[in-house]
Amino acid sequence: MIEFKGSHFERDMILWGVRWCVAYPISYRQLEEMMEERGVDFDHSTLNRWVVKYAPLLKRQFRAFKRPVGGSSRLDETYVKVKGCWKYLYRAVDKAGATVDFLLTAKRDRKAALRFLRKAIGQHGAPAKIAIDKSSANTATIESYKDEEKTDIEIRQINYLNNIVEQDPRAVKRVTRPMLGFKSFRSAAAMLSGVELMHMLRKRQLGTMGELHPAQQFYPLAG
Repeated sequence: MIEFKGSHFERDMILWGVRWCVAYPISYRQLEEMMEERGVDFDHSTLNRWVVKYAPLLKRQFRAFKRPVGGSSRLDETYVKVKGCWKYLYRAVDKAGATVDFLLTAKRDRKAALRFLRKAIGQHGAPAKIAIDKSSANTATIESYKDEEKTDIEIRQINYLNNIVEQDPRAVKRVTRPMLGFKSFRSAAAMLSGVELMHMLRKRQLGTMGELHPAQQFYPLAG
């Protein structure tokens, strides 16, 4: 259960604000104006603090009830701007499009790719196959992991196989685009964890409440 004691605002108001921030392409200032029209007065920076604090906690709750994914993964990375500089969002989906995992990193190199691979496998176990682009860094990373862990993962570098993971980030970028970049790496990581959470709820990846509307699945995660 997520703790809300000490907050100036009610639990339901906080969760409502966080969900709107991570579910829809709307800026903090726009949501601030919407709340003012409804008689709720707070600064847009308060919304940012709520997202930074609670979005990662909600994602952690979700992971405990996440549905299993398929045994064939597609791995790719996309770009996110933080303080005017490009950072890298590693992502993987299975062949049906279900999100395997994601990770925001400061660099795009073998170390970052290995960190992401270990994170994804730590949640779901090693896949039988991984489809990647022609990136030599990703190939070397998977080969290194196979050698270290003495596991057999088939690497596939066929362009059309990665179409699904290359298209999938559009849903994430649609939500983050109004922000015109992030002010800090921490806020970017927190916001993306919430956006990816909502994306997974829309894909029906929450095992306990998969038939409910994504909003109905979101709020119970707080306990």
